[in-house]
Amino acid sequence: MVLAYDGTDFSGWQRQIGVRTVQQQVEHTIARIVWHHMTVTGASRTDAGVHARGQVAHFDTSCDIPDDRLRYVIGARLPEDITLVDFRRAEPRFHAIRDAVAKLYCYRVFVSTPNATRSLANRGAWHVWHPLDLDALRDAAGRLVGRHDFNGFAGRGSPRENTVRTIHRFDIRRRFEELHFEVCGDGFLFKQVRNMVGTLVEIGRGHWRPERIDEILSSCDRMRAGPTAPPQGLCLEWIRYPRGG
Repeated sequence: MVLAYDGTDFSGWQRQIGVRTVQQQVEHTIARIVWHHMTVTGASRTDAGVHARGQVAHFDTSCDIPDDRLRYVIGARLPEDITLVDFRRAEPRFHAIRDAVAKLYCYRVFVSTPNATRSLANRGAWHVWHPLDLDALRDAAGRLVGRHDFNGFAGRGSPRENTVRTIHRFDIRRRFEELHFEVCGDGFLFKQVRNMVGTLVEIGRGHWRPERIDEILSSCDRMRAGPTAPPQGLCLEWIRYPRGG
């Protein structure tokens, strides 16, 4: 399955007791259709408030409902803030997490001044009230590209023992009043993208020079990085798999 969702009213992807999550809602919907319990495995565990346009997930079922009919019924019964974008039968060995080779996240920053109309920045972007130096942002973002130990950008409580990841590209594009931070990599640590964006914004404001990125990467010290950007600006755009996978 490929799923899109507005993460505003979800406590993230992963199932948790007593709160509303995307995984829980999707599993509940499908279980009522196929008449058995199952686990829906998502390729990315998006945080609370984070959105997705291309979340990939898989589940196993023994039901005999034809694929086209199953796709229609699941799509029709999902809550309004979750959309079934694509649905197909996968190879038996396919795994949404293990088979993923690249992911693209986009973080939207609405750049304005204190006297601007707040309503111009919708809830899908982080409203930053200070001008940002685009050249400094791009210089700093370029230093994140490559294979590095990103422990200095990992959120506290990150469960990963191996904190080395590869960023294939990190582009910053202007879209009218917004800046779009587009980062593609082979995988990301807990809150890594939001921590990188928060650090870049500090550099764009002139608090640090772009060389600060080199210091964070070499020290692996989270305390040297910037604040965690709020979740509403982040969206999982797509997940790539090997051709034929």
